[in-house]
Amino acid sequence: MKATRRHFLKVAAATGCSLTVGFRLLGAESASDAPSEPFNPNAWIRIDPDGQITLVVGKTEMGQGVRTTLPMILADELDADWKAVKLEQAMPGPDFQRLGTGGSGSTSGSWTPLRTAGAAARAMLISAAAAKWNVDPAACRTADSFVIHDGTGAKASYGSLVAEAAKLPVPAEPKLKTASERTLIGKRVSRFDGGDLVTGRGVYGLDVRVPGMLYAVIARAPKLGGTLKSFDGADAKKVKGVTDVVAISKGVAVVAGSTWAALKGREALVTSWVDGAHAAFDSDEHMALLEKASRTPGLTTYKEGEGLPLLERAARKMEASYISPFHAHAPMEPMNTTAWAQKDKCEIWSPTQAPNTVQEQVAGLLKIPAENVKVHVTLLGGGFGRRLGVDYALEAAELSSAISKPVQIVWSRDDDFRHGYFQPASIEVMSAGLDADGKPMIFSHKKVCSLHNARRPLTAEQRKDAQYLAGSSWGVFDHPYAFPSIETAYVEVDVPVPIGPWRSVYSPPSVFARESFLDEMAHATGKDPIELRLSLLRTEPNIVERGRMSIDRSRLIRVIEVLRDRSGWGKPLPEGHGRGFAANTYHGNTHIAHVAEVETTKDGAIRVKRIVAAVDCGVAINPLGIEAQVESGVAWALSMALKGFMQWKEGSATAENFLDHDVLRLHETPVIETHIVQSGAESPFGMGEPTVCPVVPAVANAIFAATGQRLRRLPFTMEVTKA
Repeated sequence: MKATRRHFLKVAAATGCSLTVGFRLLGAESASDAPSEPFNPNAWIRIDPDGQITLVVGKTEMGQGVRTTLPMILADELDADWKAVKLEQAMPGPDFQRLGTGGSGSTSGSWTPLRTAGAAARAMLISAAAAKWNVDPAACRTADSFVIHDGTGAKASYGSLVAEAAKLPVPAEPKLKTASERTLIGKRVSRFDGGDLVTGRGVYGLDVRVPGMLYAVIARAPKLGGTLKSFDGADAKKVKGVTDVVAISKGVAVVAGSTWAALKGREALVTSWVDGAHAAFDSDEHMALLEKASRTPGLTTYKEGEGLPLLERAARKMEASYISPFHAHAPMEPMNTTAWAQKDKCEIWSPTQAPNTVQEQVAGLLKIPAENVKVHVTLLGGGFGRRLGVDYALEAAELSSAISKPVQIVWSRDDDFRHGYFQPASIEVMSAGLDADGKPMIFSHKKVCSLHNARRPLTAEQRKDAQYLAGSSWGVFDHPYAFPSIETAYVEVDVPVPIGPWRSVYSPPSVFARESFLDEMAHATGKDPIELRLSLLRTEPNIVERGRMSIDRSRLIRVIEVLRDRSGWGKPLPEGHGRGFAANTYHGNTHIAHVAEVETTKDGAIRVKRIVAAVDCGVAINPLGIEAQVESGVAWALSMALKGFMQWKEGSATAENFLDHDVLRLHETPVIETHIVQSGAESPFGMGEPTVCPVVPAVANAIFAATGQRLRRLPFTMEVTKA
């Protein structure tokens, strides 16, 4: 069967990843001329006559390991010699129309198209070798970039077969490997470009250098919603190295021959701003608004059974509220982009999670065709959802167009903390009703928060759409537990702070509240916290539908049981120490649970000593990468639980650096153990975000076990009893 472009595009659309057939038919070219041409059966693979195999990576590397995981999928299905593989980063264009990296979907979304691409190329190479040897293709096998015919002992390298393979039709439905046939997937593989990262050879956005390039920083309105009134750049231009001062849509850009000169020039710049409607915004006052709103009913987003009226008939009612403040993304590499805008084209070098969006919006900004915008995706020094926004790339393109020179826009750390997008503050209101025997009758969860609207302004209809609000409250309606009745709600409180996707997006505060409240229910009814959850999971049906998600309770049960056995749950601990448990299913796919061990002191200090994780993420492509994701998520979440948060006073963010928005330090990092639970799933699921959610409630529950104190507000601060 011959493949058509339409067939491959259907495969791509179904899996959320572009897969475009783009091989070159050699046609009338002679075999003697052909070896100079590579074998390029699809957009993902290129094999040169010398045997060099280039695999294209269609997602952005920001520490999560996609530049290892995705090539592993291709190389395994292709049976390529891993040592002969070279990587190439995809650029937006006809073959790569969905390069966005987010939602923990890079691996799961690429699984089918990359396997199909590898299998198609492998089949074509086998067919070429079989024709050369006049044998049945079914009698041939592949290994380490060779086609082998065991019957005759014939062996041909992939490189030697490229000319003939390129003449063959691309199989529409190539036979994919079974799990037992895989040779690379499941192995512990070190980062493909780890050596480049630790030696400084890796190119991040700030490492980009273009001939004739200048550097720029931008003076922005100091208060939310402010606009530029006037500026005087005379003193800024006196700073050595400063070449220009230019007003752009986001403020005033100071352009110089070095970043340092641009920053010093900005210090000398004189600006005047017009305050907007939110110049007096105060985050403490906003928290008070959230608290007031938490006493209103909200819009029901999910309901099973009778719902809240059951509370009135319960023998015992339980209620608690959990408070999460604003948080910043705080990546180590501040925002930056290099742009070279010319008359009818523009070239961009950007550490972005959304290269297609950069291409589209830069084209719109400069009023040029999208195909005339070339976007190079660099390594990211941290993304966490912040780099799904493309504001800093647009700034670079606009400024380059204004000065007719290549320029690198650099945000300072202060800029990042004051002018980025943020995780909104929230209050999660939990309620439960128990019967006379202590069994749950009704479980209620109400989220009071600001919707993530920075990139997509919401319509009035969306604000009243229960399904939309349910989709904006992960961890609220989509939990795996069985209660006789469930009711969830959302109360929206608008906020002028720019809100954008954060690592795990809506989930962290919701799962913090839910898993902490379940711990409270367990202790109130005299049950072990793990056993309570297992009792709520060991019920029919095994597969539970939550909105558009199907959650397999049996998978989570296995994860919890493994964690219970491996963590030492129930073993005695010294005084002042405690263990806490929390679990979650992320998007109905990745099932994960954590046990935290903490040490507390009489003066209120909290030290997390150990985190044990068990995870079922489907096919475990690279166990080493999974462990790294768990460790990264734990460090991220502990920073939220114990460290920094964002505040605004008189319309301005108060944090300027990591001294003001603290993060977990190396010496504070606990021992982290990861146990991968195999479920027999046929595909991989996300790992970047799911690791975050259960950490905070596990720590909260461990603090209670150690001290008897329930901490329901982030960051955690213990009450100290005076002697």
